[in-house]
Amino acid sequence: MKSQSSIFLLQLFILVNLSSPIFCSAKNDSLNLLVIQTDEHHFKTIGCYGGKIVETPNIDWIGKNGAICTSFYATTPVCSPSRGALMSGRYPQHTPVTNNNIRLDDKIVTFAEILRRKGYATGYAGKWHLDGNGKPQWEPKRKFGWEDNRFMFNRGHWKKFEDTENGPRVAARRNGKPNYDVAGADEKSFSTDWLTNKVIDFVSLNRNKPFCYMVDYPDPHGPNTVRAPYDVMYADAKVPIPRSLTKTLAQTPKWGGRQGPRITADTVRSIMPKYYGMVKCLDDNVGRILESLRKNKILDRTVIVFTADHGDLCGEHGRLNKGVPYEGSARIPFLLHCLGKVPAGTVVNEALSCVDFLPTTLSLMEVKTVGEEQGRDASDLFRGEKKNWNDVAFIRSASTGKPWLCAVTNDHKLVFSAMDEPWLLDLSEDPDEMDNCYEIPKYSKVVLRLTKALESYCRKYEDPYGEVHEIKAAINKALGKK
Repeated sequence: MKSQSSIFLLQLFILVNLSSPIFCSAKNDSLNLLVIQTDEHHFKTIGCYGGKIVETPNIDWIGKNGAICTSFYATTPVCSPSRGALMSGRYPQHTPVTNNNIRLDDKIVTFAEILRRKGYATGYAGKWHLDGNGKPQWEPKRKFGWEDNRFMFNRGHWKKFEDTENGPRVAARRNGKPNYDVAGADEKSFSTDWLTNKVIDFVSLNRNKPFCYMVDYPDPHGPNTVRAPYDVMYADAKVPIPRSLTKTLAQTPKWGGRQGPRITADTVRSIMPKYYGMVKCLDDNVGRILESLRKNKILDRTVIVFTADHGDLCGEHGRLNKGVPYEGSARIPFLLHCLGKVPAGTVVNEALSCVDFLPTTLSLMEVKTVGEEQGRDASDLFRGEKKNWNDVAFIRSASTGKPWLCAVTNDHKLVFSAMDEPWLLDLSEDPDEMDNCYEIPKYSKVVLRLTKALESYCRKYEDPYGEVHEIKAAINKALGKK
């Protein structure tokens, strides 16, 4: 009797624990998730977003056979806040990564952790930028659901990696310290190629079980250098000069860098060829990843997302880099392939941002979230089932002394700033974002609608920027409040 009782208790213990989050196993028919993210990537350098210089057939394939978002925005157009929002589905003020090099809160439940609890194999390779100041800081101790994070590094835009007995390291070095030099990197050691090899290894190892993997390439963020033959591939390209490079001072708001140095057309011509080379190298490596999925016969059951953390102005408005609500800085590519759920050729024009990634993607995968996300489930848009949808997304600046807030739709962008008058940009009529339409009477309804949406966002999600004197006063004035 005692033996039978012991057996019964053992069986009961196993049954109870197998049903717990730790022991829960994903079904073999569960969808895999593969997220490909680039860094500081101007969307117009990609073919499916209108790019004319670089052919990107592999990146384009994802959108052609799935969905392309035409109005997807970085929740904050700098590295860490954007990444924190994507990981958590929460606005930066609640992660609390509002600027670069701030640590993601220990309590944040990422999409990787949700899938890990469901029994998924999880892994991450590339730049993380959510664990403070460490640089490169391989394999951060706080994993946030990424079980295999051996090839995760916290910060830096390194160009050459190598595997050693003590783990991965930056291979370009000077006086014993890592640097950003290309240093003779080849198709095995160049950062983009090396990281792709880690993706392929993980996919091949876990092809027979559900997995979630994310690769975060440090390119095409500067320095604008790339290995051969990409370094000279676009040397003779006719680099287009942005129309906004020549705009007047009156057409430049203070939040857009009116007082900062402006670059010239010659600078744009000199820096862009190697930027194009980095994009081409990325596309070729996306092709390698797709081929690996085909070879392992799991392409059809893998959700593939291609996106970026933020953009790069690449000379638009006389500026480089990011940090402002202009399209080149804040708008990012977002392509999603999910066979059987997202019809090929789907175009999502409604405005979305990084906070919408988690609830949308997990909904398509039929995985329940923990309910802590603040973003919206836009899966119906990707399924082609357009119902009542509030076409507005919210963007906020990195935490600075003079912040800005932005409400954006497919056609318009409203910016309230602590350093300037309100700006309304008509993206459909003025895609170069040259002129302020805020005071033009025919836009009064647009201004009112977006102001109401922004006020509601600030109240619901406790955005402290809404309480900044200049921003609050401008919002109240637009709403007719005293």
